[in-house]
Amino acid sequence: MMHFLFSSPLLSRPVTLGRQGLVLALLGSYLLAPTDTKAQVRLPKLVSDGMVLQRDTNVNIWGWAAPGEKVALKFNGQTHQTAAGKDGKWQISLPALKAGGPYQLDITASNRITLKDVLVGDVWLLSGQSNMETPMSRLRDKFPEVIAQAANPRIRQYEVPMAYTLQKPRTDVAGGKWIAADPQTVLQFSAVGYFFAKEINAKYQVPVGLIKDAVGGSPAEAWLSADALRQFPKYVQQADKYRDSAQVAELRRREGAAVTSWYQRLYQADQGEARGQQKWSAAEYDARGWATMNVPGYWADQTPLGPVNGVVWFRKEVEVPAAMVGQPARLELGTLVDADSTYINGQLVGTTGYQYPPRKYEVKPGVLKAGKNVVVVRLISNGGRGGFTLDKNYQLRAGGQTLDLRGPWQYKLGATLPPTPGTTPFQFQPGALFNGMIAPVLPYALKGVLWYQGESNAGRAQDYQALMTSLINDWRTHFQRPDLPFLYVQLANFMAVKSEPSESGWAEVREAQRRTLAVPRTGMAVALDAGEWNDIHPLDKQTVGHRLALAAQQVAYGEKKVVASGPLYQSMQVSGNKVTLRFSSVGTGLQVKGGGPLKQFAVAGPDKKFVWAQARIDGNTVVVWSDAVPSPVAVRYAWADNPEGANLYNKEGLPASSFQASVAPVLP
Repeated sequence: MMHFLFSSPLLSRPVTLGRQGLVLALLGSYLLAPTDTKAQVRLPKLVSDGMVLQRDTNVNIWGWAAPGEKVALKFNGQTHQTAAGKDGKWQISLPALKAGGPYQLDITASNRITLKDVLVGDVWLLSGQSNMETPMSRLRDKFPEVIAQAANPRIRQYEVPMAYTLQKPRTDVAGGKWIAADPQTVLQFSAVGYFFAKEINAKYQVPVGLIKDAVGGSPAEAWLSADALRQFPKYVQQADKYRDSAQVAELRRREGAAVTSWYQRLYQADQGEARGQQKWSAAEYDARGWATMNVPGYWADQTPLGPVNGVVWFRKEVEVPAAMVGQPARLELGTLVDADSTYINGQLVGTTGYQYPPRKYEVKPGVLKAGKNVVVVRLISNGGRGGFTLDKNYQLRAGGQTLDLRGPWQYKLGATLPPTPGTTPFQFQPGALFNGMIAPVLPYALKGVLWYQGESNAGRAQDYQALMTSLINDWRTHFQRPDLPFLYVQLANFMAVKSEPSESGWAEVREAQRRTLAVPRTGMAVALDAGEWNDIHPLDKQTVGHRLALAAQQVAYGEKKVVASGPLYQSMQVSGNKVTLRFSSVGTGLQVKGGGPLKQFAVAGPDKKFVWAQARIDGNTVVVWSDAVPSPVAVRYAWADNPEGANLYNKEGLPASSFQASVAPVLP
């Protein structure tokens, strides 16, 4: 039989058809074709039902139609007309709108589109990496009342799906829709964004639209346009390696196959999953010969296994009282490094593929039983310190009772392999996310930008200030808003506390962020007291959203009397062995939060060796000294990954930014 290759816009790929199939397909294609030969006018996905339009400025509505096709737009009693250009693109600029709604927006061409429930208020673009992306669902235990009271149709979010390209900018986002906040939908909102929007909506009584446009793990350079990247030849060269889409597809295929093969080999080698024997996850498995280690902790520190990669099984027997049986339960296992499959009494209750998400597994009624129960964790380490993160909750809860799961667990090595093969993060290449996720949003009118990023640049902070300055100017150019407010979060405290002054990649990024305030119409939320030492995704997003809202009041809303920041270093003066520091944003005065001496100040002499220093507040200045440094030339404050105890605040309760300063050029 003869076969034909048939392609249809309704199909995602060509299919092979016989002669009869071809006839039927052609007939179906004919029957489905529109009778009107004119092109159908269409809109970008962002311009859709439930959208929030920016008040008090010209607003762009745009889309596509047949070349030369006339397009009419009706909104709030006014009609506007235009015609599509030769490339089929059209755009209508609405004059400044007052806050309000809901409205209906009608577009008429060869077809008609009606958008409903349109509001006019303030629109904020949320971008950066995972701490901006972190949804309210991650915070439901910390802020249950906030979530329960989230019914507010005047706060809305549009989540832009992750998309990237190194070829040319996309013209439309990959998907998404506008959703209004309620106790269920708010779980999808950016937590930082929601707390921010909640304050702005309450203070200014206008609708607030959030465009969530963030990607976990993304470096700053991925968000720059090709124009901006020309200032950074090394990033252009990096991106050039991946501009061949066919080559990228083949590399992605090979890398994916290698990772898949690794997991297959791991499963085949895993003694706990071996065929013909009882699974180690089984409740009745006899584990009397297993060794023990304390949980939480890492097996490299506590066991003869050392820093082994592969799979290690953990098992703990717990006595469950009858009062906890027959109802829903929750198993909390902090965070695990790296991937886990977790069982209770032989039943799989949860699985997570990487280390960061908290393990909060809901257990159905009937899984627990009175008396002895067995919790088993099959834990995969991909290439580092496998184990149970310290200072997290490890517990089983049901019926108002909690069983503590910390302490000795049995363990046994199931299989070991070399580290998981690496993969190329194509989405993080310079320019890739600008092309995929910012470019298609550009015509949309904004009030400002909220940015939370920097963790992924902490290992190479030397050019971060230049990157951020370029990014801000780049986005302002492309949005055609030279004064576009750009507010960002300084990195929170994270990682283990160090007892002596030392170098810190995170402190270097914070310093670059502080210095970026030199760019006009910017604001920074300090988060040195809002982090968690053992979690790169701290849960206190309320404090961060509040401080961004303060910055917005000053920078974007013109509230000049608002104290929007904690103390910011301005200048230093050396006299003898004492350094006098002056600050801006002191508000009604400086204070030591919690009382006692000032902490986290360090000074260095000409040898550039920093030692802890004494410090005291003198009016609106801070005097710093150390008897061990007779001739200080440099001073640092809160210069650490996790500057525990940093306690310089203003009387408005806002923390000082970390900084470094010297009488000579800034230390390298």
